[in-house]
Amino acid sequence: MEESPACARCPYRLSKRLCNIEDGKGLNSCPTRKKKELLAESMRLYENPETLKFAREASIQEGEGYQRLGMKKVKPVKPRILEIAEFSDKMGYKRLGLIFCEGLAGEAKAVDKFYTSKGFEMVSVVCKAGRTPKEAIGVRDDQKILSGTFEPMCNPIYQANIVNEEKVDFNILMGLCVGHDSLVIQHLAAPVTILAVKDRLMGHNPLSAVYNIDSYYAYLK
Repeated sequence: MEESPACARCPYRLSKRLCNIEDGKGLNSCPTRKKKELLAESMRLYENPETLKFAREASIQEGEGYQRLGMKKVKPVKPRILEIAEFSDKMGYKRLGLIFCEGLAGEAKAVDKFYTSKGFEMVSVVCKAGRTPKEAIGVRDDQKILSGTFEPMCNPIYQANIVNEEKVDFNILMGLCVGHDSLVIQHLAAPVTILAVKDRLMGHNPLSAVYNIDSYYAYLK
């Protein structure tokens, strides 16, 4: 069988890779070299006017996230929370959905206030909306966070259906659990972006463990 793409294992410097320069280097499995027919098929999908606008504005937003300091130097100038607002403006979005975990209720309040101050209509839904017991999806009492208590389930499908019904233009995910985020993305009608992900131990910054994988968190390997 043909080797699967393994871009994460590419040993060449970014500036020397085939995905960045015409005569660049790559592994035998490099998709830039090996999957040209699939690339052409993928590029045809950008012929859809809505898809083309979304992709173009996202690329423009990427460029605007930097200040140019000469030919080969740039520095970042915007946080993600602002980039989401600017991208939404570019796309003409007026109504945003904020889908969040109750563990980030304080942060959600601040985020809601921020986007409202930028002129957006906000629809926000917490993960525990509906107050449905975990038993409804087969969770045993000993599998709860606190056994012997009532615990409402996180209900990402319900969250998705609420913002779908509210006809939001664009969705923002913040702090949903692993798996719950997958379900909500699967059921959303409008496009979605991620403002923050859940990492209880790392203060919602999962890359902290990655940055220290060879030192403090070597036990994870």
